[in-house]
Amino acid sequence: MKTVLITGASTGLGASLARLLAERGHRVCATMRDLAKQTPLAEAAAQHGLSITIRELDVQSTDSVDRCVADMLSREGRIDVLVNNAGAGFIRATEQATEEEIRWVMDVNFMGVVRCTKAVIPHMRAARAGHIVNVSSVGGLVGQPFNELYCAAKFAVEGYTEAMSSYMEEGFGIRFSIVEPGGIQSDFVKNVMAQTESTGGVLQDSYLPLLQRYLGRARDRAAADREGVFQTPEQVARVVADCIDSENPPLRLRTSTWSEAFCRFKVEADPTGRLQQAAVVSRML
Repeated sequence: MKTVLITGASTGLGASLARLLAERGHRVCATMRDLAKQTPLAEAAAQHGLSITIRELDVQSTDSVDRCVADMLSREGRIDVLVNNAGAGFIRATEQATEEEIRWVMDVNFMGVVRCTKAVIPHMRAARAGHIVNVSSVGGLVGQPFNELYCAAKFAVEGYTEAMSSYMEEGFGIRFSIVEPGGIQSDFVKNVMAQTESTGGVLQDSYLPLLQRYLGRARDRAAADREGVFQTPEQVARVVADCIDSENPPLRLRTSTWSEAFCRFKVEADPTGRLQQAAVVSRML
């Protein structure tokens, strides 16, 4: 049994992973920025007798992160696994985005990971054990149209995780894994479009024809999904849970046949990332 802290667990992958890990016998602290959204997860936990504690955690607030981690350590005595799942998409060309929007994308998707990791590292380092799982995206490996700011944040997560794993595993027994899903059938896309609308909507400028092509292809993929782009949150949760339960988890893993094919030029030679990691360690440590 492991004690697991999950961010962004109100819906989608985070909520599904919290339920699945609890079903497998782990003690789960499912966190979310807005506790008003806790009811579905709380009711599922009560109905099935699952060991899930729900707490408030806003990855954009260092105080919120530190309070939640301290509370969990006080109650449970340890944190074995951190799953940095909270994140948000963003579709807008760089020229169109304000500096405030750019900071927001990086803060939610990258700095949130750094804040939570920084908060749990002292405990894991003292225990000389732990596993940090960072939910990235195929967008963390492959840049995509109109997603450059989101991709930049996820590329940052990938580099951050690779660098941390190169010395934290050997030095302190803390393992790192990067999970790279393709599309997930959740509120993520709806939230992306809501964010676009709240910041001026689709702009009628010279980018519009290209953006319409991109959005049209995205709608077509979502409607038919003949390519197998989209997985359910439960399908991705099983991949993440298996990674957590593994005695030798990979540094990176994709979650579907489609995501493997989409990233094949980047990962074919080293699918798990362990070969590159070993090369870095042998040359630099």
